[in-house]
Amino acid sequence: MAQYLIKNITLVNEGKKWVSDVLINEGVIAKIAPAIEVKGAVTEIDGTGKYLLPGVIDDQVHFREPGLTHKASIYTEAKAAVAGGVTSFMEMPNTVPPVFTQELLEQKYEIAKNHALANYSFFMGTSNDNLEEVLKTNDRKRDVCGIKIFMGSSTGGLLVDNYLTLNKIFGEAEVLIATHCEDEKIIKANLARIQSEKELEASDHPVIRSVEACFESSFTAVQLAKQNDTRLHILHISTAKELQLFSNMVPLKDKRITNEVCVHHLHFTADDYAALGNRIKCNPAIKSPENKEALWEALLDDRLDVIATDHAPHLLSEKGYERRNGELVEVSKDYAHAHAGLPLVQHSLLMMLEYVKKGRISIEKVVEKMSHAVAVCFQIENRGFIREGYFADMVIVDLQHETEVNEAGLLYKCAWSPLEGTRFSSTIEKTFVNGHLVYGNGVWDESLKGARLQFNRP
Repeated sequence: MAQYLIKNITLVNEGKKWVSDVLINEGVIAKIAPAIEVKGAVTEIDGTGKYLLPGVIDDQVHFREPGLTHKASIYTEAKAAVAGGVTSFMEMPNTVPPVFTQELLEQKYEIAKNHALANYSFFMGTSNDNLEEVLKTNDRKRDVCGIKIFMGSSTGGLLVDNYLTLNKIFGEAEVLIATHCEDEKIIKANLARIQSEKELEASDHPVIRSVEACFESSFTAVQLAKQNDTRLHILHISTAKELQLFSNMVPLKDKRITNEVCVHHLHFTADDYAALGNRIKCNPAIKSPENKEALWEALLDDRLDVIATDHAPHLLSEKGYERRNGELVEVSKDYAHAHAGLPLVQHSLLMMLEYVKKGRISIEKVVEKMSHAVAVCFQIENRGFIREGYFADMVIVDLQHETEVNEAGLLYKCAWSPLEGTRFSSTIEKTFVNGHLVYGNGVWDESLKGARLQFNRP
């Protein structure tokens, strides 16, 4: 494996920025010092004027393999992730078939071992009747990121709405439980009411999948976790009301209940349905502007713990669009049949760096929420920080060069983005995964694959 010496670059790590050299050797960060000299063969990189960040760790993606590879694959989406500065991902169980057995879970790890350019982990899936298989995950706490429970509508039998099953999982799981929280009864009632009044459209989505639907389900999850002392992580918080369930009074490493906010809930609001329609239909829904403002406030004061994407690609045709002469054209406004989910993993870091440039958040805070905090939250072994001896998962970013989001530059298999036409004022220049320069200025070296994440759990 090649040695790299990054010279005169601005490190952003653990709340600080400073100019330094960094030596990468045998896949790890070998040395951090003001002026490093190396004898022997080394590839030197001039980092003057650029920033070195820990690689982003995305704790929630949907890469669609197996069974839905017409939309995406572990190879294509992990490649897009790396191009966006994401060096590790944790992927969800709603594939075909759903990951309801340990055998199916291990099959996904085998696919990633052979094809993923980023580091990887996969959640065990739950249903109302696979409790025995779910609890076998207790024996794999060192190499499985957690258990995923859909406490709201989903596909393929993944909805868990049996209270006895939920209580048993919360009571006996020894690994982190990640939940999608939306109340199915409230959603169905809202849908029936609005459907009786008017023809459904994209802007109805946050009314159907309402603030109350999110809050009631998240409240239930928190109560179950408190009763059972469960390690709970609630995904994609999207409402101001849910924020009352969380605290910033203890350090993240001591929290038993944590949460995630997604980039699209920090970026879009319900006002954007007028222009983007079903392209921004996702679950939980993008909601009214006051919710976005509350999420930003909670992110900055640490009531929200980590930032992720919930990357969930669908074909344009499944959204009611097609591409004509390079432009996205809406061909159907059919809300009911438009699939829910957005492709975002290639641009999540650029999205947050744009808010750095606008003064909304510091670059140190972005690194904390997209790298450090995810590593702490999931107890990931030797990743998420720029520290000597840690795996060299790192990203070089240039805050002075623009990136345009266009069809030609998209690496998602679905080949579209709700951000098309956006010009970000930063660019991802290079991405190292385990010390291997996978991506550099549009040039790829796919000779080495990512590694399975390991977790420091007793």
